[in-house]
Amino acid sequence: MPIISLNQESQLSPEKEEELSLENNLRPKLFDEFIGQEMLKRNLQILISGAKKRSEPVEHILLHGSPGLGKTTLSNLIAREMNANLKITSGPAIEKTGDIASILTNLEEGDVLFIDEIHRLRKPIEEMLFSAMEDFAIDLVMGKGAGAKSMRLNLPPFTLIGATTRLGALSAPLRDRFGFIYRMEFYTDQDIQKICHRNSDILDIKIEKNASELLAKCARKTPRIANNLLKRLRDFAQHEDKDIVSLKIAQKAFMYLGIDEIGLTDSDRSFLTAIIEKFKGGPVGLTTLAACLSEEKETIEETIEPYLIQSGLIEKSPRGRIATLKAYKHLNLNGYAF
Repeated sequence: MPIISLNQESQLSPEKEEELSLENNLRPKLFDEFIGQEMLKRNLQILISGAKKRSEPVEHILLHGSPGLGKTTLSNLIAREMNANLKITSGPAIEKTGDIASILTNLEEGDVLFIDEIHRLRKPIEEMLFSAMEDFAIDLVMGKGAGAKSMRLNLPPFTLIGATTRLGALSAPLRDRFGFIYRMEFYTDQDIQKICHRNSDILDIKIEKNASELLAKCARKTPRIANNLLKRLRDFAQHEDKDIVSLKIAQKAFMYLGIDEIGLTDSDRSFLTAIIEKFKGGPVGLTTLAACLSEEKETIEETIEPYLIQSGLIEKSPRGRIATLKAYKHLNLNGYAF
């Protein structure tokens, strides 16, 4: 049951520590440094301001949206603003009720508990969270059979921040216990460019404006992907003994990485090509597509489809996925169904 605390002594290898340190350095430390999601930031700052004036923990928060949009980063910022400890875990890591009971009973007053992929919590664990979130207490059953006894443990007031890519997978009782629910949107190319230039300074590599424009177009409107691509561009520049990422280096790097001018990967293009060539443009069901591509349904739903839908390359209907005219044109497959 992995749980990470900001105050926890590290037991990681030096290489992993260095990697995590770099990732943490790229994360904004203040709300003013966080680029994009302006409406969400304003709402959170109002929420935090009110909680501070009442000397209470922030209400429980649920953030939903595609991976890599900054849900974990925002949980860090909220904890910093509240001068609180942040503890991080994930739904799949909490295997039994004893795990969540141990986490909750080790919280201190005002702590922030961040649960990533909260939609993957098992039902008994969800049910234990109900009273913890609402009454700051949990009920434990001691013993078995006729001699079993129920015992209520009071918890210090805390804030639960849940993150999910699949809001609909959360049960209504759990969802309703969050006081603040917000969908994180994809970023604009302009915001991705700003993130790129901010983080290039941290990574100690310069990047030309036209190269950062290309990176922004290829980053799928997602900061995590932008940061990963920026690090790959740094690798390519240093491999060629350059201290600046030029447009030429960026174009060469994306060609090697199999990323096209709008950020589609080989997996994305295989997905679109399968719909068009094998299923006449659709509609085709998710299960059929997953079997055709030898891919997990969850990977398609959470990783591949959101950006393709956002880009207008596919549509979802009650009967399945449909490739749009824009997808045919992008792949130069105009000779097919349309």
